[in-house]
Amino acid sequence: MDTSDDLFRRLEQLNDIGASLSSERNLERLLEKILLAAKAITRAEGGTLYRVGEDRQRLEFAIVRNDSLGIAFGGASGQPLSDKFHDLPLYTTAGQPNNCMVAAYAALHACTVNIADAYDVEGFDFSGTRRFDESTGYRSRSFLTVPMKNHEGEVIAVLQLINAMNGPGRTVGVFTAGDQRLAESLSSQAAVALTNRQLVQQLETLFESFIKLINIAIDEKSPYTGGHCQRVPELTMMLAEAADQATAGPLKDFHLTDQDRYELKIAALLHDCGKVTTPVHVVDKATKLQTLFDRIHLIDTRFEVLKRDAEIAMLRAIEAGADSAAQQAGFAARCQQLEEDRAFLRRANIGGERMRDEDIVRVREIARHYRWRNPAGEEVSFLSADELENLTIRAGTLTQSEREIINYHIVATIKMLETLPWPKHLKRVPEYAGGHHERMDGKGYPKGLKREDMSWQARMMGIADIFEALTAGDRPYKSAMKLSQALAIMQDFRDGGHIDPDLFDVFLQAKVHRQYGARFLQAGQVDC
Repeated sequence: MDTSDDLFRRLEQLNDIGASLSSERNLERLLEKILLAAKAITRAEGGTLYRVGEDRQRLEFAIVRNDSLGIAFGGASGQPLSDKFHDLPLYTTAGQPNNCMVAAYAALHACTVNIADAYDVEGFDFSGTRRFDESTGYRSRSFLTVPMKNHEGEVIAVLQLINAMNGPGRTVGVFTAGDQRLAESLSSQAAVALTNRQLVQQLETLFESFIKLINIAIDEKSPYTGGHCQRVPELTMMLAEAADQATAGPLKDFHLTDQDRYELKIAALLHDCGKVTTPVHVVDKATKLQTLFDRIHLIDTRFEVLKRDAEIAMLRAIEAGADSAAQQAGFAARCQQLEEDRAFLRRANIGGERMRDEDIVRVREIARHYRWRNPAGEEVSFLSADELENLTIRAGTLTQSEREIINYHIVATIKMLETLPWPKHLKRVPEYAGGHHERMDGKGYPKGLKREDMSWQARMMGIADIFEALTAGDRPYKSAMKLSQALAIMQDFRDGGHIDPDLFDVFLQAKVHRQYGARFLQAGQVDC
C-alpha cells in the first residue's frame, strides 16, 4: 500500500518532472525523459513509449528501456531501434480494431489498462511477451499501459510500464491505484509537452521551408549563389561548434544552447536573402564586358573591321602604283599588331586578382589609337566610355557602380529581416545576418561596425562568408582555390583587421577548414 508520505513525495517529483518536460526542446530527449520519468515515478523496472503513426494505423516504437536486462533503445542515449521492434498495427487486415494487443487497445479506446500478471490475464495476446521471456530468462509480470492524449482528446502516444518494483526488497509486484493515478497525471503533462514540441517543430519546419524557398529563388536567378546560400550555414555552424568547445583563450567561456544554435542557423540561412533584389546580369558577371552577353565579341568584330579597312587601303595603294611588297609587309605588320591588341583585350576582359598599371595604360592607348566606322558609317572611338571603364577594372569584373549594386544586397537583407516580427529566441537574427560584411577595423559595410560592436555570432558569419567565397568552385569569375591559398588570404585578412583574430585562431586550431573541405570541396583543393 502507498503511504501518504510516499505519495506526497512522488507528487513533488511529478511537479519537478512537469517543469523539466516543458523546457526540453529536443524531441528525442523529450520522449526519453517521458519514459524515464514514468519509470521513476511508478518504480517500474522497464517500459516502452509508442508513438501513434501519422496514418493513425499503427503504433511505432520510440523508446524501450529495461533496467535488469540492460536494454536501452531509442532516445538520445539509447541505441537506434533495430528490426527487433516492429510497429504494432492498430487494426487487423480485415479492418477490425486490434483489441488483442494491450498497447493497441489502450490507444484505440483511450483508456488505461492495469494488468497484475500478463500470464494470467484473459482477452489480451501476450504470446510475444512469453517468447521474449523464454529467450531472455526474464519474467514479465505487471503491466500499466496509459494512453497519452493531446488537448483535443486525441491519443498521440502510449506509455507502457512493466514490473512494478515494490517494497523494501524491490520485488516485482502490481501497479497500485496510486501508481496509476501518477502515471495518468504524468501522461497528461507529457502529452501537452510532446504536443507543444511537435507543434513548434512543425512551425520551425514550415519556417525553414520558406527560407529554402527564398534560397531556391536566388538559386533560380543565378546558379552561382545558390550553393553559397547552402554552404555558408554549414560552415558557420562548424565554426560555432568549434568555438563552443574551446577550453582556453578568449572563447573559453563562449557556449551555445540549443536555442542559440537554432537562432544562428536561421540567421546563416537568411544571410543573403536580399540577393533576390540583385539584378542577375550583375551577380553572374563572369567577364568585365559581360551584360546580357559578353561584349568582347563586339570588339572582336571591330578588329575585323580594322583589318578589312587595312586590306582595302593596301589594295588601293597598290592599285595607285605603290610598291606591292612594301604595302603587303605593312599590312602584315598592321594585322599582327591588331591580333596582339585583340588578344590583350581578351585577357584584360577576364577579371583577375589585380590588373597592373601598365596594362591599364595599354587599354587606354588602344582606345585612343584606333578608330572605326560603326554600322551608321560614322567614325567613332574604338572603345566606348562604358567599355573603357569596364576593361580597366583593377580587380574582379565589377565596376564601382556594380559593386554598389552587389553590396546593396546586405542593406536589403537587413531591411527585410527587420520587418519580421521575430519571437524572443530569434530576435538577434537580423544582427547576425546583417553583419557578415562588416570588418573588425570598422571599414566594412553597411554600418561600419567595429569588432566591439558585433556579437561573436556575427563575426563567425563574416569568416564563413569569406572562406566559402574563396574556396567555391562555382563562381563565374574565378576558379576554385586550394585550402592553402584560401588560408593565406584569410591570415592576411586577420592581420589587416578584416576578420576576428580570436575566431580565426579557433578556426585553425579546430581544423574547421579540413572538416569543411572533406564535405564540400574537391579532393584537389584539400592540400593542408
